[in-house]
Amino acid sequence: MADGQWLMEDEEQEKQVIFMDHQPSAINHASAMPTTDELKAINDSFETKHPQDVLAYALERYAPRIVLACSFGAEDVVLVDMVHRINPRIPLFYLDTDFLFKETYEVRDRILAKYGLLPDQVIQIKSLLTPDQQAARYGEALWAREPDQCCQLRKVEPLARALNGYSAWITGIRRDQAPTRANAGLVEWDKKFQLIKVNPLAKWTASDVWAYIQVHEVPYNELHDRNYPSIGCTHCTAPVLPGEDPRSGRWKNFAKTECGLHK
Repeated sequence: MADGQWLMEDEEQEKQVIFMDHQPSAINHASAMPTTDELKAINDSFETKHPQDVLAYALERYAPRIVLACSFGAEDVVLVDMVHRINPRIPLFYLDTDFLFKETYEVRDRILAKYGLLPDQVIQIKSLLTPDQQAARYGEALWAREPDQCCQLRKVEPLARALNGYSAWITGIRRDQAPTRANAGLVEWDKKFQLIKVNPLAKWTASDVWAYIQVHEVPYNELHDRNYPSIGCTHCTAPVLPGEDPRSGRWKNFAKTECGLHK
């Protein structure tokens, strides 16, 4: 069955909802690094299945020590909807860099309202430095001079704190988004942050993502309708022209293609 065919299937095929406390427990029962053979077997078993199958496996195995990383982009809002249909108590976190678009905050609020997410399910993570403190320590407009360092301060270090205590995290990366993501597994070991990384949409295309959004009426960032296929911080995100690489609007005039979260 093609990946997009399930979109119009009856609701009876949705996964059974599983209710459980979402907070990380005191004992980590599933944090050990799997072997290469174990990961290969897991990925092989899901390569012909749907993202919801990957999510159902991950939520059953790792809850309550699993969390959804959400930047409120198109892929992430799809995952919010999918996760909510399986286990509506799973938490999400977002990295508030203090430089997000107002449209990003607006879709955040629409998502929270649509899915009835409780305050303790939505975790805002910020840099240890305010923008003023960062400017005082590193100079004005660090993103325009050293974007890697700015991302380290406002994204990578906060992400490390966000993932502390969890055994697995869920991301919206897709293999066709960038060469750096071409080999992303559906389930893999995140060497950088030392936990399981689940990429349920890895096999999907942008068309699959937007088909899901339309069929399920998922709220999305209005900037996507204004030629912003990939949305990050205001200072480092620009619209792209038709035919350009979807991620070419990120860190224009720099060779940089990733913020460091998925390396």
